[in-house]
Amino acid sequence: MLNKLDTLESLVLGRRLGHSLDAPFYTSPEVFAADMEAIFYRHWIYVGVEPDVSEPGDVATVEIGKASILIVRDDDNEVRAFFNVCRHRGARLVDEEKTTVGNLVCRYHSWTYGLDGHLVHAPHMGSDFDPSCKGLKPVNLRSLEGLLFVCLADNPPEDFDQLAARMAPYIAPHNVRGTKIAYQSDLIEMGNWKLTLENNRECYHCEANHPELTVPLFAYGFGFSPEEMDPIDLENAQRYDALRATSHDEWEKMGLPSREIEELDTRVSGFRTERLPLDGDGESHTMDTRAACSVPLGRFSTAKLGGLSFWTQPNSWHHFLGDHIVTFSVLPLDEGRTLVRTKWLVNEDAVEGVDYEIDRLIEVWTATNAQDAALVEMCQQGALSPAYEPGPYSPNTEMLVEKFIRWYVARMTDYITK
Repeated sequence: MLNKLDTLESLVLGRRLGHSLDAPFYTSPEVFAADMEAIFYRHWIYVGVEPDVSEPGDVATVEIGKASILIVRDDDNEVRAFFNVCRHRGARLVDEEKTTVGNLVCRYHSWTYGLDGHLVHAPHMGSDFDPSCKGLKPVNLRSLEGLLFVCLADNPPEDFDQLAARMAPYIAPHNVRGTKIAYQSDLIEMGNWKLTLENNRECYHCEANHPELTVPLFAYGFGFSPEEMDPIDLENAQRYDALRATSHDEWEKMGLPSREIEELDTRVSGFRTERLPLDGDGESHTMDTRAACSVPLGRFSTAKLGGLSFWTQPNSWHHFLGDHIVTFSVLPLDEGRTLVRTKWLVNEDAVEGVDYEIDRLIEVWTATNAQDAALVEMCQQGALSPAYEPGPYSPNTEMLVEKFIRWYVARMTDYITK
């Protein structure tokens, strides 16, 4: 609860640069409600991939706060989004996370909707009833080369198309639309959604907490302090910098855009991308750094293409490799619980047990997600303590956390001042 001295406006406008947020941002139900209104009901939210609805009639449901959303592939193979609410008396149409239908039928009174959202059958409504104005309410949807984003607002941020134009050349070679979901994990972290994002936006904690992830992934890719390193770490960091430069040159000669684009706090639809080299044999996010799937993505002839990292504000990060893709969406449940949904995608022609093994495919990120969940819970417990006060971010390793918080504060400032 907010105390008598705190208001949302005073908290937002009083945020200290370079420091974590005041405790109510992580613990207050009132701030959480404002987060949903200002952030998750107004911005482009990553919800899944086109392979979630791979065939006409496929339906996937996604919960964003109080809103339940249907993602549907219609008979013309177009992906659409609607609110999961019957236009008769408001019953929820689909309860399952995924299903396949011919039409969308409300089991309450049998109102029936086509896959394009139009009402096609409403029994016993009389001759004066006009079904044309009672179709399902649409939700704004964009597919970024197969990554699905929705916006619940009537007037969504207009800059998403600019983001898409810049990111499409990076993502397209991995051919998301030509993949299938090999595995999905839903993990509830016992912490505020902003702590989940803060934890993701830095690798300051990686060496001490992620022994699996730091086998293929260089922690140096997200900042370091050379003056504080011992000779071995400094040598590894310098090796990484050299590998990064030569790898970018090689990948771009292959037609793979690779260099950093960083706009996390400079636009409403903030994002960041860069293709990063991997350690060891450098093929994939696995414990031996070799490909987890023997069938490459897209038209790749090799899996040794580094890992393309793509982040979006406020709720996603993704890793595109030569042999598979890992996508993450963050969906707040309440002020102290957050759903982290992870999907592992492989070439649609790959066969489980022949071309890939699930355990090996998911090993690194399953371990990393569990470790991150423990860290987020630890921070949530600290934020609940009367001793908590905002602490300083490292300027060398937590600069991307600061950019996330600046983006968040700017969006909240817009919310309270307009």
